[in-house]
Amino acid sequence: MTAQPPMRSRPWPAVNEDTQFFWDGLREGELRIQRCSQCASQFHPPKPRCSTCGSFDLGYAVASGRGVVYSHVTFHKPMPSGFDGPYNVSLVDLEEGVRLVTQVVGVSPEAVRIGLPVALEITEIDEGLWLPLFRPTQQDGE
Repeated sequence: MTAQPPMRSRPWPAVNEDTQFFWDGLREGELRIQRCSQCASQFHPPKPRCSTCGSFDLGYAVASGRGVVYSHVTFHKPMPSGFDGPYNVSLVDLEEGVRLVTQVVGVSPEAVRIGLPVALEITEIDEGLWLPLFRPTQQDGE
């Protein structure tokens, strides 16, 4: 009899040789952004080759985890299994000049706005699944 895979509350991302460093970094408490070893361009999501110079010699830099909301959308219904509504999806501009699709947590979706300063909060969503979420660093009016 074969062992059954663990029950997961939500879909997991696909991990391959091009993205493994990113997911390993989250597990180790780091937000790793891919960086070209030849021209120093940084980009996300990870890919096998630099879009700027074409090099396959890629590494990564550890991001500060600070940024601002560039854009966002809130989903109300229907929500897939493992997600509670309403659910925001945000595009965060990191200090390093890279944008990351993520979620702003710790506030209602109505409080998420363009220009909102946020900071990284690496969170274990499912056993073994760590995601880079963001939390506001100031309240409106400050």
